[in-house]
Amino acid sequence: MNSRRTFLTSAAGAAGSMAVQGANDRIRIGVIGPGSQGSFLTRTALKCAGTEIVAFADVYTKRLEDAKKLAPSAKTYLDHRYLLDDNSIDAVIIATPQHLHCQHFVAAPEAGKHIYQEKTMAFTVEHAKKMRAAYQKHPKLIVQIGHQGCSSARIPETIGWLKADYLGKITEVHAHQYRNTPHNRPQWSRAVSPDVNPENVIWKAFLGEAPERPFEANRYVNWRFFWDYSGGNYYENMCHQLASVYKILNLQIPKAVTSTGGVFYWKDGREVPDTMCTSMEHTEELLLNWTSGFGNNQLDEGTSVLGTDGSIVGSRYIPQKVNRPDAAELTVQSKGDGTPPHQVHVQNFLDCVRSGKEPNCPVELGFRVSIACRMAVDSLRQRRTLTWDAAREQIVS
Repeated sequence: MNSRRTFLTSAAGAAGSMAVQGANDRIRIGVIGPGSQGSFLTRTALKCAGTEIVAFADVYTKRLEDAKKLAPSAKTYLDHRYLLDDNSIDAVIIATPQHLHCQHFVAAPEAGKHIYQEKTMAFTVEHAKKMRAAYQKHPKLIVQIGHQGCSSARIPETIGWLKADYLGKITEVHAHQYRNTPHNRPQWSRAVSPDVNPENVIWKAFLGEAPERPFEANRYVNWRFFWDYSGGNYYENMCHQLASVYKILNLQIPKAVTSTGGVFYWKDGREVPDTMCTSMEHTEELLLNWTSGFGNNQLDEGTSVLGTDGSIVGSRYIPQKVNRPDAAELTVQSKGDGTPPHQVHVQNFLDCVRSGKEPNCPVELGFRVSIACRMAVDSLRQRRTLTWDAAREQIVS
């Protein structure tokens, strides 16, 4: 294995072009953070016609070696800035740990790159503002946030039910996400191999703006366990359900959020909770309740939109007979062509890069979702209800 001292890197050019013209033009992509999710998105992009993966950037040499197996001709960099300097690259996929999203995102528009930003868009409120501002300076660039549910084929039909007023006054959304694993396989836990050491990992680059601390292999590999780098399951899964609901209902940032929970089962050094409950009060006079746990998967995952005249439960509309006695149940007919949601979402990004149209999950939607997730995290950690000051765009107690 090459160490970071001997790993060859190269850099070329200045800022890339603002757009890819023509439906048949090839889109050249650089991937910042080809770890598990980044490699998954790389494989997804390669399945889309007219794409080429031409570069990878990561602070861990083995990730770059593994990435080369997916795209053997791609250049590799230990510093993402060299990748952004390559003026042959049209777009970037950013799939780094959550605390680094802002750092990698804000540099991309200045380099003229379209961006597929893995969720959750921003780690903090200040990061969200910086990322939004960076995009607003270059509004012709396409930015897709990686909430693939926003590309679901059922969304237009669901929105149609709302426009037809099948639900009446909506007062609550109930969502949940549960998982379970064998006793010897903690949720999210990844094995730490011996090569994860200061010789092969640029630790300072991984830390970014996070507090300084000595190198710790487990922190690097299992960063999702630690508040310095992760928002826990709020940033991993609640964000997806919020994004779809916010898109369908056009909800704004919640005005108040209350979270409770803790590490009730996986006593493996993780800081983020494995069991949690969050209630969000929205200005639309609607309560969004979300619960999650890693110790039982009986309830699985689901989202229900509850109105006085009917409910949307998954892909079904169920009337409230007390107010719509003659209405029939409906099931979404638009099921797509069987293409996996993540591939549809990446394809939507690429299509918008070519056409200039707005993608299915734009910056503005990603901004609202990331603030709601941050409020949930901060409420849990501070053990109190937090509110959103919309005028100052700040979380307050």
